[in-house]
Amino acid sequence: MSEIVIFDTSVLMDHLRAGRYRRAFADVRGVVRMSSVVLAELWGGASSLEDIRCLETLGKMFPVVTPNEEDWRESGRLLTTVGSDKRLEAEQVRDLHFDLLIALTARAHGAKLITSNRVNFELIRGYREFGLEVW
Repeated sequence: MSEIVIFDTSVLMDHLRAGRYRRAFADVRGVVRMSSVVLAELWGGASSLEDIRCLETLGKMFPVVTPNEEDWRESGRLLTTVGSDKRLEAEQVRDLHFDLLIALTARAHGAKLITSNRVNFELIRGYREFGLEVW
């Protein structure tokens, strides 16, 4: 059975905007799934008709995985714990929430998450194990 791969927003943005990671994308082996949270983040930054067309295509090309009810609850519990442990400001906690949901979704699907956001995802992995590759 092939490994499931989910790309984080950071990698997709760098690739779509600047063509970064072209070679790395070509070398990825596995079954690609899109995270609904990543799609939401990308839609939030869409600023042109080209962006919108690209996102519509991404959403159709790859099956979308979504956080389930328990992932949402767990993300809230972890936000409280991490925020307290690391003494994060309210804005930092808010910024971490989507990353937690992406990581928990990857974990629930046994997927490897590929990101360039080392700081947030290694922090999260200190609390919950999940497959992670940092580019």
